[in-house]
Amino acid sequence: MDIVLSGIRSTGKLHLGNYYGALRNFIRMQEENRCYFFIADLHSLTTHPDPKMLHENVKNVLVDYLAAGIDPEKSVIYVQSDVKETIELYLYLNMHAYLGELSKTASFKEKARKQPDNVNAGLLTYPALMAADILVHRADKVPVGKDQEQHLEMTRRFARRFNNFYGVDYFKEPVAYNFGEELVKIPGLDGSGKMGKSEGNAIYLSDTPKEIEKKVKRALTDSGPTVPNSEKPDYIENLFTILRVVSTPEVVEHYENLWNRCEIRYGDLKKQLAEDIITVTAPIRERVIELSSDDTYLRKVAQEGAEKARVSAAATLKDVREIVGFKRF
Repeated sequence: MDIVLSGIRSTGKLHLGNYYGALRNFIRMQEENRCYFFIADLHSLTTHPDPKMLHENVKNVLVDYLAAGIDPEKSVIYVQSDVKETIELYLYLNMHAYLGELSKTASFKEKARKQPDNVNAGLLTYPALMAADILVHRADKVPVGKDQEQHLEMTRRFARRFNNFYGVDYFKEPVAYNFGEELVKIPGLDGSGKMGKSEGNAIYLSDTPKEIEKKVKRALTDSGPTVPNSEKPDYIENLFTILRVVSTPEVVEHYENLWNRCEIRYGDLKKQLAEDIITVTAPIRERVIELSSDDTYLRKVAQEGAEKARVSAAATLKDVREIVGFKRF
């Protein structure tokens, strides 16, 4: 039985990119593995969220986790800041993380460009905190999308560096896990980059049918192809990428053929895409409504998850302190 870990930042509700990028795989893996699933509220601080909304965002993600199918009886679900050992391991890893490598990560460059007035140390050392999240449970596998592959590679690097520096064989080198499928990166509806809240191009699992229809209708398109079997522009390929994960192969083939024959009508494509997204998200949305009002149950899940996570994390930190050289008088 492998130890599997995944987490999503507490910046609000979960969207299709979260679901198809990692969450769906995690739901499958909890049947056969020892799984830890956390809400990354510490990571969210790099963007200086509104303190009044931080807890509400954590609650929204917890509700979405449960609604999507994460079972607290089978998996450990916890809030990142409830496990203090993660913060301590983050400190130790930072001592072996170097400015040159941290400043070259794609995510740091992107965030620094998007928030030039808030290029903080937490943003720079984001990979070290992510590594701490993973290594604190000595995870074997991490379900990640393509945009997180570099961070996972840095986690492996930090694990090797720690082992080599202290002459031990303690930390495992976790691998990306995608349930035997190609890693999925769900694009946004605006034709640029991945789907995300900060980009304002996301469809959330809890969106109503009307909200989904409205968002899909606004997706960027053009006048259509003029040459048979031509390559699709990125913003059109984005729509087809989403279609492939929410629709049947027959539907995808139908619209691919229309494109290749220069007969595609974007209005029809968007209508089909919206309908299929609504079908996929409907059961999740119904469960979200049910769970959102049950604060007693949500509190129980979070508290019990934190207790279980700290047992695992405390065992790791006990070993790490001894390896580093800390001893009590």
